[in-house]
Amino acid sequence: MTGTSNTRRRLRRSRWLALLAATALLVAACGDGDDGADADDTATAAATTAAADDAAEVEAADDDGCEPGETDGDLAFYNWADYIDEELLLAFEEQTGISVDYSVYESNEQMLTQVESGAAIYDLVVPSDYMVALMISEDLLRPLDYDALPNFANIDDAWDNPPFDPEHRFHVAYQWGTTGIGMTYDVLDALGGESSWAVIFDADTAAQVPGGISMLDDAPEAVSAALKYLGYSITETIESGNEEAIREAGALLKATNDRLLKYDSVTYGDDLVNGEVDVAHGWSGGFAQAFFETDAYETHVYTIPVEGGVRWVDTMAIPHNADNVCSAHAMINFLLDAENGAALTNYTYYGSPNEAATPYILDEILEDPGIYPPPDVYERLELIPQMGDLGLIVQDMLTEAKS
Repeated sequence: MTGTSNTRRRLRRSRWLALLAATALLVAACGDGDDGADADDTATAAATTAAADDAAEVEAADDDGCEPGETDGDLAFYNWADYIDEELLLAFEEQTGISVDYSVYESNEQMLTQVESGAAIYDLVVPSDYMVALMISEDLLRPLDYDALPNFANIDDAWDNPPFDPEHRFHVAYQWGTTGIGMTYDVLDALGGESSWAVIFDADTAAQVPGGISMLDDAPEAVSAALKYLGYSITETIESGNEEAIREAGALLKATNDRLLKYDSVTYGDDLVNGEVDVAHGWSGGFAQAFFETDAYETHVYTIPVEGGVRWVDTMAIPHNADNVCSAHAMINFLLDAENGAALTNYTYYGSPNEAATPYILDEILEDPGIYPPPDVYERLELIPQMGDLGLIVQDMLTEAKS
């Protein structure tokens, strides 16, 4: 539908230019003499006003909503590393006839910096829940056109009215998951069979780990893990503006730094199964994917610590300065298709918010408690709220810990 969209825009633009040209001729003609000046002035004003109104109408028409599947140019898609099956991108290109310029980032903050700076223009990004709220507050996201997203009906009602975007104006859920600890079964046995953040943050407990330990290179996640170990609620800490608790968590991270092998948000799952580390802080799907690819389920396990952890949802959103808005909507709707949504989850090993996709999702994913936690575990998980001014302090805590 790219040709149809571009033709429609060219016709509108031609009409607008013709109106402006006609107005210019009329103004010139009216200036040739003084006879009938009042009538001519009236005619000129009327013509100018009509042209301006029609031009505004044409410009408004350029912002008309997109048809389902309509594209308006190649898609610049900015996503997390290793977070979509290339086959899906190829299928979208084949279906639409456009190309996908796909690039990746390693943290919400990296993505935010790129969108804020405008150094590169993206049509579609995948911010996490708390980042959606921040980007809305800074006018960095464009409202979605749900007429172009008929497959939004496939989203589970459980994801309706989230606190970070209650009216669902700027985002559609992409994948969801949890943040916890991956470890060898030998380490879990040494802990008495119960996972705890102490294996990272308590020196005596960490001493039982024969190999290395890593943490996510992600300030909100790292600080949230420390808060849970210290007994704080992530939600209450952020929403009450408890800077003292944030700094206490930062001090704990700094005290922990010397016994960490690395901070890493990309290879943590691979590092665990390859033996580079025996304990890794990370995201559920990253571990599940690494375990599946290396058949490591008998030797390694993903756990949610007894103190609790983070649950999150990543979303699809369109930056305010996107060039190809219709193409972005087309990709969102494509990924919301039941079978495409399942293909996404069967690749990422994260939870799917797409209820219609469930029949097509692998049983080993649906039955994995690390991906779909049972109710008693789910109750110990918290979303990271939008941090506001505390966000800078949270970022500083990780920077100082690593220095």
